[in-house]
Amino acid sequence: MNAGKRILIIEDDQEISRLLSVILTKSQMAPVAAFSGTEGLLQLQNNSFDLILLDLMLPGKSGEELLTEIRGKSSIPIIIISAKVDVEDKVKVLKMGADDYITKPFNQEEVMARIEVQLRKAGFYQQKSVEMDWRELKIHTEKRLVTLNEKEIQLTNAEFDLLTFFMNNPERALSKKEIYESIWKGTYYGDDNTVSVHVSNLRKKIAEVTDTEYIKTVWGVGFMFV
Repeated sequence: MNAGKRILIIEDDQEISRLLSVILTKSQMAPVAAFSGTEGLLQLQNNSFDLILLDLMLPGKSGEELLTEIRGKSSIPIIIISAKVDVEDKVKVLKMGADDYITKPFNQEEVMARIEVQLRKAGFYQQKSVEMDWRELKIHTEKRLVTLNEKEIQLTNAEFDLLTFFMNNPERALSKKEIYESIWKGTYYGDDNTVSVHVSNLRKKIAEVTDTEYIKTVWGVGFMFV
């Protein structure tokens, strides 16, 4: 299903880049390597890709700078693969628009599973055309378009998936575990801030358009779409 998918690997460590390329090639995907932030940006300007694997500590242009620049133009899935293990670093890039975060050293099967999750979600919304609305919010899944009060809201893939999940489950208290396992398709091992950060990002973007509350915190449980 993912055969031929073009994956851009932006990683300055040649051994890690080579390992990721081998993993992707075994799954019949088409990896393209860039060894600096500047080279990665050049690849994105001249070619199209289905997903990006992005290191943070890069020469030329840092991963954080590149992430910000990409998110200003595109909602392409971006998975961070970094040696930075502090929660603050993870929260920072998730707030900046990364869809997922994997720490080094990584498990090869986990990397592939997370890549497949992001590609599957992107493919699902491209193939299945659904229009949803809740109060003044409207979603068009095929176009991955969200409008609020007839104004378009730019969302990352993770934010779009989160909003879609909320709209499919309105006025129901949803635990962080349920949200995480439904969207990121992995096992939830406790509060690592992933869900909270994406909810916070979504709230901020909604608040830029309206004062009306759409996502309510349910203390001790999680969140509710109201």
